[in-house]
Amino acid sequence: MKQNNMLAMILAGGRGSRLHELTNKVAKPAVSYGGKYRIIDFPLSNCANSGIDNVGVLTQYESILLNSYVAAGRRWGLDAQNSGVYVLPPREKADADLDVYRGTADAISQNIDFVDMFAPEYVLILSGDHIYKMNYDNMLDYHKETGADATIAVIEVPMKEASRFGIMNTDDEGRIVEFEEKPEKPSSNLASMGIYIFSWPVLKEALIKLKDQPNCDFGKHIIPYCHDKGDRLFAYEYNGYWKDVGTLSSYWEANMELIDIIPEFNLYEEFWKIYTKGDIIRPQYVSGDAVIDRCIIGEGAEIYGEVHNSVIGADVRIEKGVVVRDSIIMRHSTIGEGTQVNKAIIAENVHVGKHVVMGVGEEAPNVLKPNIYGFGLVTVGEKAVIPDGVTIGKNVCISGETSLEDYPDGTLPSGGAIVEKDGE
Repeated sequence: MKQNNMLAMILAGGRGSRLHELTNKVAKPAVSYGGKYRIIDFPLSNCANSGIDNVGVLTQYESILLNSYVAAGRRWGLDAQNSGVYVLPPREKADADLDVYRGTADAISQNIDFVDMFAPEYVLILSGDHIYKMNYDNMLDYHKETGADATIAVIEVPMKEASRFGIMNTDDEGRIVEFEEKPEKPSSNLASMGIYIFSWPVLKEALIKLKDQPNCDFGKHIIPYCHDKGDRLFAYEYNGYWKDVGTLSSYWEANMELIDIIPEFNLYEEFWKIYTKGDIIRPQYVSGDAVIDRCIIGEGAEIYGEVHNSVIGADVRIEKGVVVRDSIIMRHSTIGEGTQVNKAIIAENVHVGKHVVMGVGEEAPNVLKPNIYGFGLVTVGEKAVIPDGVTIGKNVCISGETSLEDYPDGTLPSGGAIVEKDGE
C-alpha cells in the first residue's frame, strides 16, 4: 500500500567514529556490508517495500560517495513520477549563512521547508546505519490506531547493554510513561531503535520551539519535550532482527552471521528484497585449485587461494597460496600471493602484498584507541597499501600507503598502529 501521506527522512550525516578506519574517508551509511551492499541500502529498501514514495536523505560527513550513491533513487524503485530520493546536505539560506547539522533533530529542523513542500500528515525519522527489515506501513497503522502524536520503535536488548540506548517505560496500553536517554542504571530493557513516526504538526511545533537548543537531538531533547508537554507517545515493539553496526566488533559479527548455514538475517527473501547498486557485471572466478568454505563471494571476485568463513566483496582478487579466515575483505581489494589473513576487516581498494602474515600472536591493547581496536581484529583502512613480507599482530589498525620502514624488524606487533597523518 502506498503511503503518500508519510514522508521518510533518513539521518545519514554522522561520522561513525567507533568504526574509525572504516569511516575516515566515507560516511558510515556508505560502508560496505555483506559483500555487495552498503548499509544505507537497508532503510531505503525498507521504505521502498513499505510503499513510501518520497525519502529525504540528510548527509554531511564525507558525503561524496553517499550523495552519488543514493541520488535519484532508481535502484530502490523510487524514481517514478511523484516519487524520489532527495539528497539533503547542509545548505546556505537567503537569511542565514551555511550552518552544518548539529544534532539529529537539528538536521530535520533545518529542512522544515523541504518537509512542508510535501505537506505530509506523518513524518518517519530513520537512522541510516542499522541493519534490519521493517514494514513501516505496519508501524504507521499502529500509530493511527493508538491516536499517537509520536510512535517510537523499540526492541528488547540485554539488560547489560541497556545503558547504550534510550530506554522506554510503558503502561499496559503501550504508552510511554518515562523516557531515559542512555541511563547509567536503566529500569527497563526496552530500547529505542532510532525509528520514529511523528504526526507532522506535532514534530514541527517541537522543532520550532527548540530551534535554538544547541546540538538538538531526538533522544535528548525532542522526545523529552513532547513527553513533558503531554503528547501521546507510544512504543511500537519490534521482534525481528536488528543490528546496530556502530562498532568494529558488531560490524564484524553482523557480517559473520550472514554466512551461517541458516542465517538469522536472510538477505534473499523474494517478498522483501534488499536493493543495491550492482557495479560489477562479470561473474566470480574460482580457480580449480581454490578452496572456498562457508563464504559470501561478491560479483567479479577472483579466487585462486583458500577462503574460509569470510565475506568477500565485489572485484576482490585473492592470489595463489593465500589463506583467508574469519575476515571481511571489501570491494576492489587485492591480497597478494602466499599471504595469510586471520580475523581482519580490510576496507575498499586496499592492496596487501605477498607473503604477509596478518592477525597472529597474543592479543595486546591497541596503543591508540583500545576501546575501538579490539576483539582480536586487524583493521585496514580504505586505499591502504601493505608491503610484502611483513607480520601483523592482533588489535592493530593500519591506514595509508605503508612501507617496510613502517614495520620495525618487519613486524607490527599486537596492539600496534600505523596511521596516515593529516595531509599525507
